[in-house]
Amino acid sequence: MVVGAGQAGLSAGYHLGRRGFAPATGAPDDGSGVPVAGATDGSGDGATFVVLDAEDGPGGAWRHRWASLRMDTINGIFDLPRFPKPPIDPAASSRDAVPAYFADFERTTDLPILRPVTVTSVWRADDDPDGDLLVESTVGRWRTRAVINATGTWGNPVLPAYPGGDTFRGRQLHTRDYVDAEAFAGLRVAIVGGGISALQQLEEISRHATVLWYTRREPVFREGEFRSEVEGRMVIERVTAAVEAGEPTGSVVSYTDLGWAPYAVAARERGVLVRRPMFVAIEPDGVREADGAHVPVDVILWATGFKPAIAHLDPLALRNDRGGIALRGTRVADEPRVHLIGFGPSQSTVGANRAGRVAAWDLAERLGVPRPR
Repeated sequence: MVVGAGQAGLSAGYHLGRRGFAPATGAPDDGSGVPVAGATDGSGDGATFVVLDAEDGPGGAWRHRWASLRMDTINGIFDLPRFPKPPIDPAASSRDAVPAYFADFERTTDLPILRPVTVTSVWRADDDPDGDLLVESTVGRWRTRAVINATGTWGNPVLPAYPGGDTFRGRQLHTRDYVDAEAFAGLRVAIVGGGISALQQLEEISRHATVLWYTRREPVFREGEFRSEVEGRMVIERVTAAVEAGEPTGSVVSYTDLGWAPYAVAARERGVLVRRPMFVAIEPDGVREADGAHVPVDVILWATGFKPAIAHLDPLALRNDRGGIALRGTRVADEPRVHLIGFGPSQSTVGANRAGRVAAWDLAERLGVPRPR
C-alpha cells in the first residue's frame, strides 16, 4: 500500500507496477481488508497494490500553494518517471501547473489511486515480524503486507508556542494559510522564519504592508548559485547520515543556507530585508522584543516550516528517544514493512522519484514478487 499521491507516492506506484505488482481491486468492506502491496500466497504471485490519497484531486501539497507562487520562483520540479514535463509558462501559478502535470501522469499510467481517503492509523496485525499491517482509513480497514508512506509534510505545520500567544488580538497564520499579499494592505506584519517561504512572502507582503522579519538565528546567505552536483551530493550525504543514525532531520535551509534568489535580491534592494532577533513574548497588540521594546503588530505570519506528517504511524512506535526514525535506504531500520519516502534525504522532487523506485524494488525482493517477463 502506498499512502500519499504527491511526487514520491506517484513514483512509488509507477515502480510497483513495473516491478510486478498488479492494481488491487475491491474495497475493505468485509472487515478483514483486501491484500494490498503484498502477496495472496507465499510465492509472491498475485501481489497487488493501491495508492490512498487524502486529496480530492491530483497534485498533492501543490494544490494548496499560494496563488502568486509561480513556476519561475520555485526550486524546480523533477520529471515524474518516464514522463517529461511539457513546456510550462514560467509565469504560471505552481498550484495550477504542477497538479495539471500530475493529473496527466495519473491518466497516462492509470495508477490505482483512491481519493479522497485519509489514513488515520497503522498498526501490526499480530506479533509476527513478517505478518500483516492493518491500515485504518476513512473508507474502512485494509490489510497489507507493507506500507510505503509518502505523506510529505504539508499536513504538519510547525507552530511554535510563545508566551502570550493566546492573548493576541490580531491574526496569526502559518505559511500554509497564506493566500494573497494584498490581504495585508496597510497592516504591520511580523514574519517569523528564516527559510525560503519566509523570504518569498516577505518580499510580496512588503509591497503592501509594513513588514518586520524575525528569526531565531542570523540568516546565512551563500554567494552564487547552488547548482553544483557535488554540493548537492554533499547535502544529501549529510541528511542520509542523519537519518541512518536515527537523528531528526532539520529544514532544507539548515543544510544549504539561503541563496540570493530574485525575490531575496528584490527585498534587499528595496531595503525590507532587515532581520530582527526573535521576540520573547506576544502581547495583545504586538510583540515584546529581547531588549524590552514593545513593537505593535496586526498580524503574525509563522513561516516556520513543516515536519513529516506521519502521526498515523505512531501506533508502530517507529521513533527513538531522540524523536528520529532510523532508515536503511527508504526502509525503517526496525520495521522493514514500512518505507518512508519524500522523507529526510528524499524530500526533493528528484530524491522523491529515486526513493519511490528504491522502495518498490526493495519490497518486491522482500515479498518474493516475480520479475515481469
